[in-house]
Amino acid sequence: MNKQETKKIIGLMKRQVVPAVGCTEPVAVALCAAGACRMLPNKPVKVQVRASANIIKNAMGVGIPGTGMIGLPIAVALGALFGDPGKGLEVLSCACSENVAEAKKFIDSGAIGISLYENAPAILHIDVTATDGFSTSHAVISGSHTNFTVAELDGTSLIGEHREGQHAQKCDDTADDPALDMRTVFEFATETPVDQLRFILEAKRLNTAAARLALAGQYGHSLGSTVLTQGPSMLGDGLMCHAIAYTSAACDARMGGAPVAVMSNSGSGNQGITATMPVVVYAEETGADEEHTIRALTLSHLTSIYIKQSLGCLSALCGCVVASTGASAGIVYLMGGGYRQICAAIKNMVANLTGMICDGAKPSCSMKISSGVSTAMLSALLAMNGREVTQAEGIVSDDVDTAIHNLTSIGRESMRETDRLILHIMTHKC
Repeated sequence: MNKQETKKIIGLMKRQVVPAVGCTEPVAVALCAAGACRMLPNKPVKVQVRASANIIKNAMGVGIPGTGMIGLPIAVALGALFGDPGKGLEVLSCACSENVAEAKKFIDSGAIGISLYENAPAILHIDVTATDGFSTSHAVISGSHTNFTVAELDGTSLIGEHREGQHAQKCDDTADDPALDMRTVFEFATETPVDQLRFILEAKRLNTAAARLALAGQYGHSLGSTVLTQGPSMLGDGLMCHAIAYTSAACDARMGGAPVAVMSNSGSGNQGITATMPVVVYAEETGADEEHTIRALTLSHLTSIYIKQSLGCLSALCGCVVASTGASAGIVYLMGGGYRQICAAIKNMVANLTGMICDGAKPSCSMKISSGVSTAMLSALLAMNGREVTQAEGIVSDDVDTAIHNLTSIGRESMRETDRLILHIMTHKC
C-alpha cells in the first residue's frame, strides 16, 4: 500500500472515529439547533424541528447526558440555548444543573416544536427553524451527523461560517472516501507503521472509562455490572464474561445518560464501543503488547467502517451487527490468525446476526450488544479452529466481500419496510 492510500485511509478513520457525548441522533439534533440559534442576534423564543424517521426512532427512548431526562425536547433546548456548534458531537457537554433547569423552563413554555419530516431527502436529515422574535434562522444537517448543508439568517446563507467540517462524517455519501475491501482493510491494519495508528488508543481510553463509570454506578439496566458480579456462575469468570460485561457497561453509561464521552464509529457511539471493548478486554487478558492491540483495534474499527460504507448511517439493521463483526476480526488477529481466518470469522458473523433489528437507541441496546460480543468471540473461536460457514449456507458467499455486501444489501434495501413498521409500532404504543 502506497503512502497516498495510507494517508487517505487514516483520514477516513479520523473522520469516522470521533468522540461523542450522548447518543449521536439526539446529539445531532442538538447540534443543528445550536447551529440555527447561534446565528440569531438574541436568544431564541421559538425552535421548530423536523427530523427524518430514523432520527426520531433513535432519539425517543435514550437518556440525554447530564439531564436525567430522555428524548429530543431536552436535547433541543440545551442545544438551542447553550450549545456551541463548534464542538460537533460533544455539543451537549454544556449540560449542567443551571443550564438544564433553564432548558426545562424553555420546554415548559411551549417554545419547542418537534415533528416527523415525511419523505425527508435523506435517511439522516434534521431541519431546524428558530426565531428570536425579530430574526429567523434556518439550519439543516443532512447525510451525516455533523454535515451542515444549510445555514441561513433571514434568508442569507452563512454556510461557510457554520459548516462543521472538522468532524464531518459522510456516511450516506461515500464518493470522497477511499474504496475499501477486506484485503485492503487487513493490509492497512497490519502493515501501516504503528506510530501512524496510535490515535486509535484514544478509543480504548474513552470507552474503557465509560465502562468503569457504569460499573461503579447505576446506569440503564446495569447489564454490565450484573454480568460482572453474577455472570461468572453461569458464564465462567473468564474472557467471555468480562468482554460482555465491559462492553455492555459502556453502553449502559451511554444509553443511560451518563455525562461521559465515548469514541464513536461511523456516527454511532454504540458501534464505537462494540468495535473497541471486546478487543481491549481480549488484549489485556491475554497479555497482548501495545502494537498488537493497536493493530487489532484498527482492524476492528476499519472493518466496521467498511461495512458501514455500503449499509449507510442509519437503517433497520442493528449497528452492533456491524461493529461486532469488526471486533471478531480484531480478536482473530490477537489470537494469531491471518487474513484467511479473519475472513472465516466475518462469514461466521454474517451467518449468525443478520436481521437483528434496530428499534431505536435505548438502555436495552446493551442486551443486543452483549449478543454481538458473544457471537464475535464464538465466530473467532470457530475460525481459528478451521471452521467457517460455507457458500452452501444461507446468504454467505465464499468471497468475503460478497458476503459483507449480502449483509448490507439486506439491511439497506429489504429492511426498509421493517424500518417503517418499527417506527409505526414505537409511535403508536401509547
